Amino acid sequence: MDAAEFRKRGKEVVDYIADYLEKIDQRQVFPDVEPGYLRPLIPDSAPQDPESFEDVFKDIEKIIMPGMTHWHSPYFFAYFPAASSFPALLGDMLCSGIGCMGFSWAASPVCTELETVMLDWLGKMINLPEEFLAGKDGQGGGVIQGSASEATLISLLAARTKTIRRVQSEKPDLTESDIMGRLVAYASDQAHSSVERAALIGGVKIKNVSSDDTFSVCGSALRKVLDEDKASGLIPFFFCATLGTTPCCSFDKLLELGPICNKENIWMHIDAAYAGSAFVCPEFRHLLNGVEFADSFNFNPHKWLLVNFDCSAMWVKKKADLVGAFKLEPLYLQHHHQESGLVTDYRHWQIPLGRRFRSLKLWFVLRMYGVTGLQEHIRKHIRLSHQFEHFVLQDERFEICAEVVLGLVCFRLKGSNELNKALLKSIDEARKIHLVPCHLREKFVLRFAICSRTVESTHVKFAWQHISQLATDLLKTWEQDHHRQ
Repeated sequence: MDAAEFRKRGKEVVDYIADYLEKIDQRQVFPDVEPGYLRPLIPDSAPQDPESFEDVFKDIEKIIMPGMTHWHSPYFFAYFPAASSFPALLGDMLCSGIGCMGFSWAASPVCTELETVMLDWLGKMINLPEEFLAGKDGQGGGVIQGSASEATLISLLAARTKTIRRVQSEKPDLTESDIMGRLVAYASDQAHSSVERAALIGGVKIKNVSSDDTFSVCGSALRKVLDEDKASGLIPFFFCATLGTTPCCSFDKLLELGPICNKENIWMHIDAAYAGSAFVCPEFRHLLNGVEFADSFNFNPHKWLLVNFDCSAMWVKKKADLVGAFKLEPLYLQHHHQESGLVTDYRHWQIPLGRRFRSLKLWFVLRMYGVTGLQEHIRKHIRLSHQFEHFVLQDERFEICAEVVLGLVCFRLKGSNELNKALLKSIDEARKIHLVPCHLREKFVLRFAICSRTVESTHVKFAWQHISQLATDLLKTWEQDHHRQ
């Protein structure tokens, strides 16, 4: 393919993407395929000779789309949103076209500098304390990671290194392995599984802290487990607080937890992967109060802020803590500006060496939507979640299982877990909408998350009428079966 054909085909692909997104509501949101469907449809090995673009492209509808879950469909209410917008897609296309690697300032100066400034923009939009911003010569700063899971892992590893060095300076007779065996990390029993995975990769113990009846961790619960562990000779070093938990969007009590972590020399990382985008709206910023006690903070613009995957924004108060944990300087990566104090080399802030020019799509979105456009997007989704909550509350057969704060509604039929599993099964089999469940304590609960950029009140109303009708049908057969028994 030469440049002339690339121009022609590129326009066709853009048209295809625009058509796909404009007409996505006409596609079945969840695919009707069985595991292994794909292999019989394509050859066993790559072609010896080149194939034409036409041949490849006609297979998109034939082979790819039948196995696609349409995350941007207005009938997709599962997990949390996966952000997308036309400005972000264009920024990402430009990023791919330029194709630079941004592991150091010298490798692509603008790739580094735009990212630093964009994370300052974003930090100011959610009113992050000044010490998290890079500014002209700040000790803190932001970085784009691939996911919230990476941000949690990075902060845990940095905390581990910092703690080992501190303990060794206090007790020089202790070896690194002595200390490693006693380190303990903590997170809510509602925290995302990626926190436990970070501890697994980091080779440290992790303990759950019990959440209260609002599914939040409070200070007294953390204090209790810390006192027990310290009495046993363990070394608490890391706590991951969650703002907007995955099961029910609950919020840990930062104002109680932060001072405890600071007093005990425990690194506090805040995972606000989904909820963080809402903090661009002043009326939701109070949910972030207490961030001033944190060492690191992360949220995903690629969930709810119209920037397509991957774009996970992470800030630290002391960038030296990250660089101190990950810095290696082989000659081939060195450059003559690195000791000037004027440049950031983001390879020291992350797991991989290579990095894409991800700040371009963030720049496009922030400029082309503006703060007001992004606020309206968030507010619209939250209005729609309250609309769905209202429908549920009007139907005495159903119950709401957790406070609806942002764009997630946790609900269920009053009755057994088996009944609710049967309802979800009928929703899955109908394939009109897509939901996923969670467990809240012992209850099997259905999650209804407002996700698509194009979702409207009519789609929410349709979803509720569909769920309500399936519940009616299910309860009839359920009662008949019950009477037979």
